[in-house]
Amino acid sequence: MPAAKPTSLSGKLTRLSVLVTATGLLLACAAFVTYDFVSIRRALVRNLSVQAHLLGSSSVAALVFNDRVSAENTLAALRAAPNVVAACVYSAEGKPFAAYRRDPASSVPGRVELPTGDEEKQWFDRGDVMLVGRIVFQGHPTGFIFIESDLQAFWAGMRRYLAISLCVLVGALLVAVGLSTQIRHEILRPIEALADVARALTEDRNYSVRAAGEGAAAEMAILVGAFNDMLEQIEQRDRALREARDDLERRVQLRTAELEAANKELEAFSYSVSHDLRAPLRSIDGFSLALLQDHGERLDAEARSYFERIRAATRRMGLLIEDMLNLARVSRAEMRRERVNLSAVAHAILADLRKTEHSRAVDCRIEENVEAEGDAQLLRVAMDNLLGNAWKYTSKHASARIEFGQMRANGSRVFYVKDDGAGFDLAYAGKLFGVFQRLHGMSEFPGTGVGLATVQRIVHRHGGRIWAEAEVEKGATFYFTV
Repeated sequence: MPAAKPTSLSGKLTRLSVLVTATGLLLACAAFVTYDFVSIRRALVRNLSVQAHLLGSSSVAALVFNDRVSAENTLAALRAAPNVVAACVYSAEGKPFAAYRRDPASSVPGRVELPTGDEEKQWFDRGDVMLVGRIVFQGHPTGFIFIESDLQAFWAGMRRYLAISLCVLVGALLVAVGLSTQIRHEILRPIEALADVARALTEDRNYSVRAAGEGAAAEMAILVGAFNDMLEQIEQRDRALREARDDLERRVQLRTAELEAANKELEAFSYSVSHDLRAPLRSIDGFSLALLQDHGERLDAEARSYFERIRAATRRMGLLIEDMLNLARVSRAEMRRERVNLSAVAHAILADLRKTEHSRAVDCRIEENVEAEGDAQLLRVAMDNLLGNAWKYTSKHASARIEFGQMRANGSRVFYVKDDGAGFDLAYAGKLFGVFQRLHGMSEFPGTGVGLATVQRIVHRHGGRIWAEAEVEKGATFYFTV
């Protein structure tokens, strides 16, 4: 379904002017109509009250002397009031005494009463207004007067007033439309021209165009001038940005070439380390072993100890070289993202660790179905290092506990590996992820100091971060995100 075309500013202004004018006039008309409605009704009731008082006063003698004919003649004067429907004079007991009916077929109430203390009562019924008043002579109740009037004159007046209000409303709306048209010619036309320039800028990206401000009002001229100044600044910045982009592209090409050369050198170094350095180490280790095996009986204990130290150093050097190669491979390896079940990876790693030291009492608690999005091989290397460290640093305890799971922190998912082993002092946490940085001596726990650096590099390649919490001899917890 195509999107609705946005309404123009002139159309919105015209509608707003008409709406404001119409709303104001409608509220004013409603207020006046309501006021007149109440006022006219009150005036109608007041007129009926005056008529009832005059009729009652004129009927006192007829009631005192029981002269019905005189009372009916008095009521007959109501023929001059076309709005009066009926009237009736009642005796002090509330019984009809004399009556007047505009329509002979109509009737008047057979009996009326007023509550004690009330001199008059009025009400509206079936579109008519009715009034009952007490007739008093020399301070004593003599009878009652009833008068009923229709509301035709009232509704006729209201219809005239509504017709006049409608004419005023239509006239005001026409004036509002005319004024909005005039405003459009004087104010909106420069704005529309400015909008056309902005639209062209958006479509063509040509910042050399300028808006024309001739003939515009002072405020519009200021706006057009500011708009043109902004275009001038944008044009200059766009030119500078293009130049910077071209320069950046040249630098990127240069850096790319340098990086490719560095990668080739790194690959050559890795090959050299893999073959040229490890081969002499194997020779040193092999000849040292041959000397011990073939001529060990000629050597004293101190010489044999030296040879053992040589072999241990060569093996440690081999491990360092292997770890450095692994770290280099982690940095250069191509990533293939997929869903990885970290719980299954943790189970497999801990199962392999149990095979190496099946006699250890380690309580392994792994949260099931913990998954992450990332490279399966790199995540396996990271988990292997973290769980391997937890296994290693709990080896001095008779019983140990290792946990793996996940939690929510600051709206993101965080994985953790926790143990209750040797731990470390958080004051030295800054050294954790440095290459060859160790917080424990080789005599306490073996290792090269490259494992956590490898883990950090893997986590960073996945766009995450890693940190740790620990306490000496109370264990450590490593948290990471991917």
